Amino acid sequence: MDDLPNQDDVERLEVWCAGEEWCPVTTTASLIGKKWHPVIIHRLLEHGPSGFNELQENVDGISSKVLSDSLDDLEENQLVEREIISEKPFRVHYSLSEYGESLQPVIDAMRDWGMEYLAEPEDEQSA
Repeated sequence: MDDLPNQDDVERLEVWCAGEEWCPVTTTASLIGKKWHPVIIHRLLEHGPSGFNELQENVDGISSKVLSDSLDDLEENQLVEREIISEKPFRVHYSLSEYGESLQPVIDAMRDWGMEYLAEPEDEQSA
């Protein structure tokens, strides 16, 4: 027998969907389709709970403002949880919620597709 929960027992996220009919692809894309969202989720899956500065180092090229806004958006959509570790100095850890962790097969599929079909850019000095 399967150990999977009955579909009726699974709490569902209520999110916006464009168009007149609900589309699960559109809805999922609205949650993780922003430029940095899948990368942030991937880094949290890969490294576990992380502080802001650690996460910024792991997400190469993201500005503090964009990371902050992205984390706020992911938290608002219940994919990331924010925990205050200390007040002085103020430290916060970000981790994936159960919903965020459930995106692992999606993020892994994106990574696997990229590894199979995308080439790394050539070193600028060798060009």
